[in-house]
Amino acid sequence: MKGDRVEIVVDAGDTTRTYEVVASRAGRRVETAVRRGVVEVSEVTRNGAVVRTARFMANRVLALVEQPVPREAAGEGSEG
Repeated sequence: MKGDRVEIVVDAGDTTRTYEVVASRAGRRVETAVRRGVVEVSEVTRNGAVVRTARFMANRVLALVEQPVPREAAGEGSEG
């Protein structure tokens, strides 16, 4: 959903770097996967097409924080 974000903190030798992948448009979501020692964070459309991907070596990733957009409960926020 638009606004979903994943923050990735990576060890860059003597310092750390923070990267952020955000679902930039309505209907897109952010997915994470860990495969073969690689952490992959992708922005994906409704029909499953990957828009962009960020890949990091798993042994360098210090933190992976998923921050979903707060969802309103059904019926709240709509007036009518």
